[in-house]
Amino acid sequence: MTENSGLHPDFAKCGGMVPVIAQDKTTGTVLMLAYMNEDAYLETLRTGRAVYFSRSRNKLWRKGEESGNVQNVSEVYLDCDADTILLKVEQIGGAACHEGYQSCFFRQITPDGVKIAGERIFDPKSVYKK
Repeated sequence: MTENSGLHPDFAKCGGMVPVIAQDKTTGTVLMLAYMNEDAYLETLRTGRAVYFSRSRNKLWRKGEESGNVQNVSEVYLDCDADTILLKVEQIGGAACHEGYQSCFFRQITPDGVKIAGERIFDPKSVYKK
């Protein structure tokens, strides 16, 4: 993965951050949506590992730094408006979600209510000691 002087995300348009979709490179499963500022984007390009910006903690969030469930980035795409990033990743550890599921999109809304669509891979209480 190399940093290129070509098209760059338009961080200024979005107040310094752009949304990022992480997608499993093999299955196509959408794993999560997060945000990147320019520092997170450049570190992701430099290291080949997904780095996001945590809005709740107001700092860079190196995916998997606590859980070990890192995302190795295979491909980076930029949308037509240069304000959304798509990362195709290899999800190490099987779970992208801090709730312990493969995908953050594990709640399916049905006519009968909310259905859990997936199995929990890990117990967050045993992983995140807060």
